[in-house]
Amino acid sequence: MTTRRPTPLHLPARYGRRRFLGMSGLALGGLALGPAFLAACGGDDDGGSGDGGGGGGNALKFANWPLYIDEETVELFRQATGIDLTYTEEINDNTTYFAKIQPVLAAGDVLDADIIAPTFWMAARLISLGWVDKLPLDQIPNAANLAASVTNPPWDPTGEYSLPWQSGIAGIAYNIDVTGRELTSMEDLLDPAFKGKIGMLTEMRDTVGLWMMYTGKTLENATFEDAAEAFDIIETAANDGTIRQFTGNDYQDDLVSGNFAACIGWSGDIAQLQLDNPALRFAVPDSGGTLWSDVMLIPKGSPNAANAAQWMDYVYDPVNAARIAAYVGYISPVEGVQEVLAGSDDEFERSLAENELMFPTEETQARLQSWGSLSDEVEAQFDERYSGIIGA
Repeated sequence: MTTRRPTPLHLPARYGRRRFLGMSGLALGGLALGPAFLAACGGDDDGGSGDGGGGGGNALKFANWPLYIDEETVELFRQATGIDLTYTEEINDNTTYFAKIQPVLAAGDVLDADIIAPTFWMAARLISLGWVDKLPLDQIPNAANLAASVTNPPWDPTGEYSLPWQSGIAGIAYNIDVTGRELTSMEDLLDPAFKGKIGMLTEMRDTVGLWMMYTGKTLENATFEDAAEAFDIIETAANDGTIRQFTGNDYQDDLVSGNFAACIGWSGDIAQLQLDNPALRFAVPDSGGTLWSDVMLIPKGSPNAANAAQWMDYVYDPVNAARIAAYVGYISPVEGVQEVLAGSDDEFERSLAENELMFPTEETQARLQSWGSLSDEVEAQFDERYSGIIGA
């Protein structure tokens, strides 16, 4: 696709510990509409459910995970389209978020979010329940820029209901100031020296999946019996005090503070946090890491599907996708992102084009596995066993 480059915008430095990319080459992509379309936007949404997705017109609400976009892209999109985008960080783990939205969608009411980004297995569940609408794909021409590996996935084989947001790897995150050494194996998380300073995720597939691979099992056609040894390892570690806490996306605070010496974490989170804390490290375990995708869905009945399509089209422009990738540190679904980063006039962004967590090598890819679908019966067995361990 032809990249559209407007006059640079000079936006305020963004919050917190993450690098502001606003003055680099990636700040320029995607703003094509003239001054008549520029609008000062903002939302006062309280994040509740059941209020009709923001009320139609020029509204749009995207409910996503923490640390999952640069605020510059949100502002550029608002200015480019005049759409009043409210972006919220509502998803801490899939199961908790499902419990929040289930009463609304099961009752046939309209969710107060026009786009949500659950992980692929939860997306499959929502699709099977009939709680999402088909995407207006004819309004998303930049979907042609998606990598072949993320189109028509097993959980949405016709590609009618979901489009990828980002992909990532679950592995070992650790604070070397606390561990005093590099970690490479799942067995490192059981080191008595780290007792009471280990974190594991409430996301069952990532935690159990990593331990299943450690025990020599594969994930694509996993059975409940395949996971028995992994569950036992986790349960023992929870009962003997090795595990300090099971967390959602909020594990980062404990890792930064040193409450966790190590934990199961996600590649992009650590890529971000390393910018201000080089003591934080990420490793794909010797036995392998889990590869996952979070995907965008339009909940049933959203009045703002056309606005959602504009957002999806915007973020699939390679320059806009590269800006997002440079911020979040995950694996972009868009072809051309690596080339955009490599050609940046910013040294940091050029270095990202060589980041193997964002652009995994064939060797790394060979050590990654993704979960296949679980039947309702097997899913219930996994959930019951894991809930019993983590106390959910």
